[in-house]
Amino acid sequence: MATSSLTIPAYKTAFLESCLSANVLTFGTYTLKSGRQSPYFFNAGSFHSAPLLSAIAQAYAHTIVSFLTANPSVPKPDVIFGPAYKGIPLACATLLELHRLDPETWANVSYSFDRKEVKDHGEGGSIVGAPLKGKNVLVIDDVITAGTAMRDTLVKVAREGGTVVGFAVALDREEKMPGPKEKEGIDDGEARGSAMGQIRGEFGVRTASIATLGDLIELLRGKGSEEDVKRMEAYRARYKASD
Repeated sequence: MATSSLTIPAYKTAFLESCLSANVLTFGTYTLKSGRQSPYFFNAGSFHSAPLLSAIAQAYAHTIVSFLTANPSVPKPDVIFGPAYKGIPLACATLLELHRLDPETWANVSYSFDRKEVKDHGEGGSIVGAPLKGKNVLVIDDVITAGTAMRDTLVKVAREGGTVVGFAVALDREEKMPGPKEKEGIDDGEARGSAMGQIRGEFGVRTASIATLGDLIELLRGKGSEEDVKRMEAYRARYKASD
């Protein structure tokens, strides 16, 4: 079956195809931080060549434009923020692509990122790039599972006087938050929301993703990768989020 029969948008397909061809997305058995045994692994740090960085920047840009169009109540961001470390090149490259697509709209938007440790000399502070005070901030990150880094970013932006108006991630795993004993290999089987769902509910921040686990499964099915599809669907059935 050809991938042309897929119903997902072309930019998502192009992004996932790039991930597969460059082994950004790999399949096997991987132990996640939560203790879960995942049949796939996504490593945004592998987008280190010009063609791959361009591919993910284009995908983020289209996702952000679609997100703002679908959510007219969300203000256009003043700053694209990339949490250290993986978010830094993603924010820079995405802003360049947004400006290439629509120079008039994005000419006055800036980028910034955080330091892991506060600098106590020179200009000082914990933020590099545009200051966040009084600004609407859209955060770009690679993937989210437990939501810890996302919460840290919300706190950091608020401390700098900014307002997070949205989160955009590359891949939404669409899985429920880890249980209290999953690192010990114990799955309680309880229904829970995803990290992105909890952020939406707890902080009222809208979220978007370039692609989801469902998109990836559809792409693999179109390629005839039945064994990978079965493993991914079994994983999704076991850990699917309730939101």
